[in-house]
Amino acid sequence: MTVELNALIVTAAMIGFFHTLLGPDHYLPFTMISWARKWSTAKTVVITFLCGLGHIASSVVLGLVGVTFGLAVRRLEIFESVRGNVAAWLLITFGLMYFAWGLRRGWRNKSHEHHHSHGIDDRHSHLHNHHDKHIHVHGEEGGKNVTPWVLFIIFVFGPCEPLIPILMYPAAKSSLFGLVVVTSVFGAVTIATMLGLVLLSRAGVNFLKLPRLERFSHAIAGATICLCGLAIQFLGL
Repeated sequence: MTVELNALIVTAAMIGFFHTLLGPDHYLPFTMISWARKWSTAKTVVITFLCGLGHIASSVVLGLVGVTFGLAVRRLEIFESVRGNVAAWLLITFGLMYFAWGLRRGWRNKSHEHHHSHGIDDRHSHLHNHHDKHIHVHGEEGGKNVTPWVLFIIFVFGPCEPLIPILMYPAAKSSLFGLVVVTSVFGAVTIATMLGLVLLSRAGVNFLKLPRLERFSHAIAGATICLCGLAIQFLGL
């Protein structure tokens, strides 16, 4: 391998790591949804991996089209920018909807006291919670199946901004082998970093025992996802 290709490989690894680390949308949505929905570690890993794969694959396909047909980088950057705006607004919308649903679910899950009387000397009361008896069984069925697909669609729309102009086009000038290697390194490091950050942050969130906030876990997750989208759209993260 040439010196230029080696430099591109190192650059791809560094960009993949720092691009993911500095973009909270790459891991916080998975962390918070996993916490709120009590996903297992295996399910969290699989969903994060597939979303990361879709996230990278969409930009790789676009980059290959550009390289194959000799499209100007500027055109692809404009298209990636549009995709980024769409992904950010999808993340904001999903976060707001999930937040509203989580608030409603949390308030319905508020414990309240029931008084019973079975005679003059037989009166008692107990705390009652509709969520544990009813909402958990039926309310989760639709949401738990839709949420991973929503995340996947959002991440497919989300572009890997530095991949095409900084890595794919320069690597393509070297050789097809160089293009494959550089793209693979970027993808592998990005997904590995996503998985590492999700598992670490998930362990941290699970370590904090906050029983009073637990019934609002879905609302907290929705708010976090919405803030990630806002940070992307207005702060350029």
